[in-house]
Amino acid sequence: MPAPSITFDGLPSGARSAIEAETGPILNIENLSTGLNSSLSALAHTTGGVVFLKGLRADHRWVWTQQREADINPYVTPLAPRLLFHIVAYGWDILGFETIDGHHADYSPGSPDLPKITDTLRELGSLPCPEIELRQAEQRLAGYVSDPTDAETFAGNALLHTDWNNHNVLITHDRAHLVDWGWATCGAAWLHPAHLIIWLIAAGHTPPAAEESVAILPAWTSAPPRAVDAFAIASANLWDEIAGPTPDDWTMALRDAARLWQQHRKVRS
Repeated sequence: MPAPSITFDGLPSGARSAIEAETGPILNIENLSTGLNSSLSALAHTTGGVVFLKGLRADHRWVWTQQREADINPYVTPLAPRLLFHIVAYGWDILGFETIDGHHADYSPGSPDLPKITDTLRELGSLPCPEIELRQAEQRLAGYVSDPTDAETFAGNALLHTDWNNHNVLITHDRAHLVDWGWATCGAAWLHPAHLIIWLIAAGHTPPAAEESVAILPAWTSAPPRAVDAFAIASANLWDEIAGPTPDDWTMALRDAARLWQQHRKVRS
């Protein structure tokens, strides 16, 4: 279930004051629609610039993702926006980031954003996991594979973002930036393009075309085919679980895309 949303003015006054102690006087607040992983999402316009605010109640079951983002930020900038502050005050856990002036990625076939996304994937493939607490890909996906030993093929020391929702990819004039690192994971580097493939299919690519989009990446060309097959099965099972019996439009699209890719991999095998 998504975190319940709140506006900046809905925060306790003490929490708002704690934020202003970091940002300086706030001249204007632009409340944004929140994603699944945050309750507060807003742009704070200050005398020193614009700060992106992201927050959860301190007792929320996903509040650990806030600390995860704070811990990982030094290792992923400038690929990700720089973290300016992290505060816990008056029952709220708040992150403040520099603002990136870009648009959400367009994954559709022929999109001019795709080459920039591929470049970011190549850069990601060279990032090792930092020595902080992170989940392991083989552990996260162990419950979704056909054979428990298949999960072992997902292990590795690459730093994975894992959530390629196009709202987490901001396109600027020169590159693609990744935001929302709360679900960062350690695993095999080929899982970067593998996660993206499902989103490309959901955006209108055929499974062969989606795979072709990432075919130039060394991480993908070195991926063991049987391991990719196992990941496709795990992804289809995972998105079946996420969608549930009454999926909304976007979860249905991802579930169908994952199923389509899994069938494609099965036919290839």
